[in-house]
Amino acid sequence: MGSVDENYDVIIVGGAVIGSSAAWFLTGRDDFNGRVLVIEKDPNYEFCSTALSAASIRQQFSTPLNIDMSGFGIEFLRNLKRDLDPEVEISFHEKGYLVLATEPGRDILRHNHATQIERGADIIWMEPDELAAKYPWMNTSDLAAGCWGKTGEGWFDAYCLMQSFRKQARRQGADYIDGEVVDVLRDGPQIIGVVLKDGRRFGCGALVNAAGTGGSKLARMAGLEIPVEPRKRCIFVFDCRDAADISATCPMLIDPSGLYVRPEGEFFITGIAPPKDRDPECWDFEVDYSLFDDIIWPGLYQRCERFEAIKVINAWAGHYSYNLLDQNAIIGPHPDVKNFFFANGFSGHGLQQSPAVGRGLSELLVAGRYQTLDMSVFGYERIRDNAPVLELNVI
Repeated sequence: MGSVDENYDVIIVGGAVIGSSAAWFLTGRDDFNGRVLVIEKDPNYEFCSTALSAASIRQQFSTPLNIDMSGFGIEFLRNLKRDLDPEVEISFHEKGYLVLATEPGRDILRHNHATQIERGADIIWMEPDELAAKYPWMNTSDLAAGCWGKTGEGWFDAYCLMQSFRKQARRQGADYIDGEVVDVLRDGPQIIGVVLKDGRRFGCGALVNAAGTGGSKLARMAGLEIPVEPRKRCIFVFDCRDAADISATCPMLIDPSGLYVRPEGEFFITGIAPPKDRDPECWDFEVDYSLFDDIIWPGLYQRCERFEAIKVINAWAGHYSYNLLDQNAIIGPHPDVKNFFFANGFSGHGLQQSPAVGRGLSELLVAGRYQTLDMSVFGYERIRDNAPVLELNVI
């Protein structure tokens, strides 16, 4: 491949929360003394999904592995000062998710709840009268049930977590550079390096694709394909008069319509996935205010009449790295190009799963196998075989 500027044992493309978690776990291992390079094309993290997310963590999934990954994530967040950074402050609000269901969704909610309980999650089943008593401001007339995360769910400062992973990975020896990968170099079934837009070339023993919405592009540079594309998600911050009692008791509420709302300081944040005919592959960051006017505001009012008089005070758009096959992550090595590792397609779950994914990637890179949580069900083989692992609780 010609001369290179430097050689590294592992190159991680993407330095946001997934890539930086992998760098931190890898450089922190006693059985690893190799060189790690993290390449980030957006050094201010202005457009990264981590910084633009709703910054939440939940265990209310239908897929057991998703529950287990977030379970580890919760414990990691609880022990962040001890294990990651004694100076970090992520303002973790462990107020839970409240997932609501109408009659057609009651059986699915019941099944999901049973799976969550089996995996050790602290999720409370609530009948409509219990919901009405606990949340008197909420319209429960159309509801058949709800599930509330008593512990182990909530929201936090995502940017702070990401920067702490980055800072501590650098402290442990990982090199970070600003740059955009424009080519991945292969020698038959082996990745041997990358080329940056400015002409720099770096050799590697293994390559980790943590490139977020650019993950498919990076894979194609290596001659590989993944069904991942960016999907825009808009978040709106609104003010509501006379909502102190709502803010005090409101968890991360997930309406049967797919709408979510939760407190954010003295305000609230809300959002919803657009209808399928309004949700194409998307690279822009323009806020779709019609989504709020046409869908979100009416939905908020239907669930709580006091949300009739609200005012949008801020809004932004971010991107999901959306896995078209099953909305679950793709993690681990390619079966033929064995030193190309995927960490892609999280479909909105990446932030909360970043501790588990970083740990798992470090295990694969050093030991060649998972040593703690086996995440092989999310391996590339299911992409190759068109064998989806369906997640029924996508938000």
